[in-house]
Amino acid sequence: MEHVDHILIVDDDREIRELVGNYLKKNGLRTTVVADGRQMRAFLETTPVDLIVLDIMMPGDDGLMLCRELRAGKHKATPVLMLTARNDETDRIIGLEMGADDYLVKPFAARELLARINAVLRRTRMLPPNLMVTESGRLLAFGRWRLDTSARHLLDDDGTMVALSGAEYRLLRVFLDHPQRVLNRDQLLNLTQGRDADLFDRSIDLLVSRLRQRLLDDAREPAYIKTVRSEGYVFSLPVEVLGAPS
Repeated sequence: MEHVDHILIVDDDREIRELVGNYLKKNGLRTTVVADGRQMRAFLETTPVDLIVLDIMMPGDDGLMLCRELRAGKHKATPVLMLTARNDETDRIIGLEMGADDYLVKPFAARELLARINAVLRRTRMLPPNLMVTESGRLLAFGRWRLDTSARHLLDDDGTMVALSGAEYRLLRVFLDHPQRVLNRDQLLNLTQGRDADLFDRSIDLLVSRLRQRLLDDAREPAYIKTVRSEGYVFSLPVEVLGAPS
């Protein structure tokens, strides 16, 4: 039986929940709508979903708190698309820092939300087709780290595992497949998210900052991901392709 993507919509506005839920159903998606974090947690305890649409502005636990909770728990790999108010740039930045895969500004057209959902689902399941990637199921070694491309996590030189979010993994793969080559923000955004940057889009800078933290890379004097002024970023170390993970 063909898989139908299941979308969980978390929004305290009943009208938005119903409109969005009905529109996505008409376009071939399975949807569940809930009003708050409590209902979200209860539903996820029993039912897996493919993507969560999460409103930021909700009473009680807001979307930012819930996103952080999702990323720290067993649902850390589930894609999250956040809905934000038009003037809340700070919330959008914090949402991306907490691990949201994308965001959409209210008010929005249902057609645009559907397009964003489909784009997030595509890029969380595969690396972009225009990205030249190394063979899957390998260990990529650089500095003190190894990346397991099958399990999608980092291993340090002591064998300690460091989990990566989907967005962090995709960005690291881009760097490891293009080592010692300057990549600008538009290239990185297109390769990792399949879209062009907005004028004030800071998502790549925030994602680089998160990835540096995972690599224990000092942002003031980074050893792995260096900033090239007015150009972008470069992964400065050579990358060695090892055998398949044991």
